[in-house]
Amino acid sequence: MAATPKSNAAPKNATPNATSKNATSKNAASKSPAAPKPKKSASVPKKQAASSKERKVDEGKSLVQQAYESIKERIINLHFLPGQYLNEAAICAQLKLGRTPVHQALQRLQMEGLVDVLPRKGIIVQPDSLAEIMKILDSRVTVEPELARSAARRVAAGEITADQLSRVMEIATATVDEDPPDIAAFTANDRWFHREIAQMSGNAIMSDFARLLHERSTRFWYLNLWQTIDVPLTNKQHAEIAAAIIAGDGELAAQRMLDHIAALRTRLQKLQRMSPHAFRPIPLQ
Repeated sequence: MAATPKSNAAPKNATPNATSKNATSKNAASKSPAAPKPKKSASVPKKQAASSKERKVDEGKSLVQQAYESIKERIINLHFLPGQYLNEAAICAQLKLGRTPVHQALQRLQMEGLVDVLPRKGIIVQPDSLAEIMKILDSRVTVEPELARSAARRVAAGEITADQLSRVMEIATATVDEDPPDIAAFTANDRWFHREIAQMSGNAIMSDFARLLHERSTRFWYLNLWQTIDVPLTNKQHAEIAAAIIAGDGELAAQRMLDHIAALRTRLQKLQRMSPHAFRPIPLQ
């Protein structure tokens, strides 16, 4: 069984396969929240009471969005392991949410390739093979350099604020001082950096696609690539990408991003040549 890294979002003692009377009762309770009293009516139709689950809460996020983000983070951070079967009722108990938002979140995650819903078997966390990750990196090579190019062009056109430029350089030069490095902190910085560049590009459709690809490859970092992590080199590459964008040089920014992803692909190819025993999840910190 693969060990899992620490995750602030994941409960210590809850597992998605475990069921109990207590978890069931909590889930049952979450299915029937008390409906608010209407001003002009003494009774609330059942459909109206049920739809109250979809009200916006927590800074405008719907319950479906909360469930989606929480489950996705547990998958990326290996709280839910590749190949593991998930129990929908237990997830509801963990997240303190009803079945409807959790079910809809799982459907969305299935569309993104993170889980698979098997008829009469249940929900399984989709494992990623080395060949699959290589395809993901090939896709990132196509998409992310173009995002960097677009971001730089928007800088040159004066469409990016000084605060945005300052933030992207701050993220690019963020360091992880621990030895061995904290993989959770490292991957958080990496995801943040690539997300900022995608947002600066102004292309929402391509940015969403890049986010999905990056999240899939991030999970593989946790599983395998931590063994070849080079924090100073990655920070240097991020800083070079950021500098090219800030200078408004679209072609250089695209090339720097291409080199960055190509270096990741090279590390993956090295791992492919290693023995099977070299492929193991990150140990507990």
